[in-house]
Amino acid sequence: MELDTFLYNLHFDTNKLLPSEWQPDWADAPLPYKLYRGLPEIPLTADVPLTLKGREANSNPSLEEFGHYLWYVYGLTRYSQAAYIEGTEEKATVSYAQLFRRFVPSGGALYPNELYIYLKLKDVPEGVYHYDVAHHRLLLLREGNYDSYLFRSLGNRYNLSDCFGIVFVSTVFWKNFYKYNNFSYRLQGLDAGVLIGQSVEVADRMGFSTRVCYQFLDRSINHLLGLSEQDESIYAVIPLSIHATNVNSGQFEEGENISATELSREVPLLKHVTYNRSKRVIDYPVLKVMNKASMMETTHSFENIKNDALPNNSLGTELIMLPYTEPISYDLASVCRERHSPDIDFMIGKINQTEIASLLKETISFSYQNDLGNKYNNAASSLELYGTFYNVEGVQDGAYAYDKSAHALRRISKGDFREYMQNGLITPNVNLYQVPLCLHFVGDKDHLKKELGYRGYRIQQMEAGILLQRLLLTACALEMGGHPLLGFDSNQSDELYGVNSKGKTSLIQIPVGPYRPRVWLKGGLNS
Repeated sequence: MELDTFLYNLHFDTNKLLPSEWQPDWADAPLPYKLYRGLPEIPLTADVPLTLKGREANSNPSLEEFGHYLWYVYGLTRYSQAAYIEGTEEKATVSYAQLFRRFVPSGGALYPNELYIYLKLKDVPEGVYHYDVAHHRLLLLREGNYDSYLFRSLGNRYNLSDCFGIVFVSTVFWKNFYKYNNFSYRLQGLDAGVLIGQSVEVADRMGFSTRVCYQFLDRSINHLLGLSEQDESIYAVIPLSIHATNVNSGQFEEGENISATELSREVPLLKHVTYNRSKRVIDYPVLKVMNKASMMETTHSFENIKNDALPNNSLGTELIMLPYTEPISYDLASVCRERHSPDIDFMIGKINQTEIASLLKETISFSYQNDLGNKYNNAASSLELYGTFYNVEGVQDGAYAYDKSAHALRRISKGDFREYMQNGLITPNVNLYQVPLCLHFVGDKDHLKKELGYRGYRIQQMEAGILLQRLLLTACALEMGGHPLLGFDSNQSDELYGVNSKGKTSLIQIPVGPYRPRVWLKGGLNS
């Protein structure tokens, strides 16, 4: 399949992505976490704090504290069991679903990402580790100091000597391909972004400085970690430091052109035994081609990107000014425990303008350090927030764009669009008649394609995931729920907002609103 056609179908014609005979083999599903065998183990304490507090300044974290960080970012945090009733009242059948959950959402709760860490703490051997989620421990993959190797893999941009660790976010292709086939490529970028967003949030609460690197030599980093690019590949690299200045550089300067192939020759090949439970792994050639086409082979392909786009004020001339709100202060740990994705639990309720103002402002103003250029340190510099509103105090029912520069809503069209949105669901697992807000992140169809090629698409999905996690956490802090959806007709929402003619499209749909308590059995997995 031609790659441009593949990316088009991912958003606008998803039926063409699945073979006509496609049926997931549920009995042969992979595990939602990667298991290694026969590696040195570093156990992490399960006695994690119930709240995240600031740390002592100018001191590297202890192994115990770093274990808390990993658990809040991606650990197994909850076991849940829900009952589903099917059939008629006379012949009803009840089935039960048991799942291990984490604090971040994931499409189908499949969690296709893995975490690796280059760690330099006094309590453990210096080297590269895998975070074994199933056992909440670190497994040593490769011992030694690799500052120079990683410094060059990241384009000679960062002083890594004072970083106590570097987090690598990977994608294991089979973990959700087995269910979603080629559509999994879209989910993988979003899931990686949600995980990045949670990493940044937790690091900030714990006093760590972060910088998200989207540009790096893929093959040299995969080689260091012992990953086969046919099965798994790194999507993002996040240096961690207690000194902000060590991660605030990142401008590219012309110099030595470093090759991933040549750099990889400096360290021996790793071969470890892993287990994923599936007895039969179906090939996914399109995902392999997309991954290869997105890779950076030399540091001369790295870019400082200029964002010359102007705010899109052409849609809607009527402004509804939103009230000024102070930044929300909330306990991240508590919100993480409470957050889940309502579906049939949504219930209609009145939302006031202060709640709307806080939700939109907190989401779209989120900023973080990255390597895309100074003007891209705010994920919303390339993404916009649109939505349909119903039963919102002081806001007439209709479709709106959020104007972040004016902190206002620009009305695009009047009306109750709940039926319109409900009819656009490919899989109607949410009753949008009970949802007051139906929000969309909107971005360019060819995001960074000129500068970074097909890697630009992957980056856009990750940035949408970062903002998605911010939106979900903020909604929960405001005692509302949000349910991320990709099973919607983006052509329909693009037409409603009038963005298709602007070269933009809706990336993800998030119903947001009040919800009733869910009937389920759940329990926390921390001591």
